Amino acid sequence: ILEGFDLSSLAWDDPRRLHWMLEAMRLAFLDASKYIADPQMALVPTVGLLDKAYAAERRRLILPERANPDLAPGRPSGSSGTVYFSVVDGQGNACSFINSNYMGFGTAIVPAGCGFSLQNRGHNFSLTAGHANALAPGKRPYHTIIPALATCEADGSLYASFGVMGGFMQPQGHVQVLTALVDDGLDPQQALDRPRWCIDPAADGQAEIEEGIPEQSTASLALMGHRLRPVSGYPRQNFGRGQIILRDPASGVLCAGSDPRADGTALPLV
Repeated sequence: ILEGFDLSSLAWDDPRRLHWMLEAMRLAFLDASKYIADPQMALVPTVGLLDKAYAAERRRLILPERANPDLAPGRPSGSSGTVYFSVVDGQGNACSFINSNYMGFGTAIVPAGCGFSLQNRGHNFSLTAGHANALAPGKRPYHTIIPALATCEADGSLYASFGVMGGFMQPQGHVQVLTALVDDGLDPQQALDRPRWCIDPAADGQAEIEEGIPEQSTASLALMGHRLRPVSGYPRQNFGRGQIILRDPASGVLCAGSDPRADGTALPLV
């Protein structure tokens, strides 16, 4: 959806750019909540959701000067508590890994003699009968475990290994740090340091805005019809915790960053 906008032509905190990104994420969440489910148990229109023509169709719903109050899930063409770490070696091989119990201690059920609690990702099932993601035996739920790798289009070599933890903040964090790297040319630490926004998919599109995004930008977004809630202090954890390792395509030199919202770190190992 965002490919149709020239993000790099505007500053990251320009209200027009923030408006495009917020509306694109609202559209994405509407489709995700309707269609994403275990593909072995439901017909997930993966090809349709990833089709650029469908993205263009959805993009046209983004009004230039105002949040669209009438967004709904689209109709793509049919077809058949978290820890993240990233490791990259000198040859460009990478491991991007996320493990999550979800919601603190997960189910709070500890198997006898094992010393760990079981995960709680079943919380994200839908209890609506007939929904693609409806609870069913042997079925996996819609979840937000998204360890990411970005590769160079020219030769398929590694561009970045990255991840942003934080439940439904994960896809939003990925969009924001990746546009910071690609569209704005920031290094990994600068991309992770940048203030973020976060849409709550359960709150009808309301967005939290992290301290550091200029008040002028948030005021302009509010005039466009966006419902915003400023966040500062400890609740900034809602904006996720990320790690990035970037590999320069020309030299192969690696550079890394670690999110200031948590206690991770970037380390070279020799």
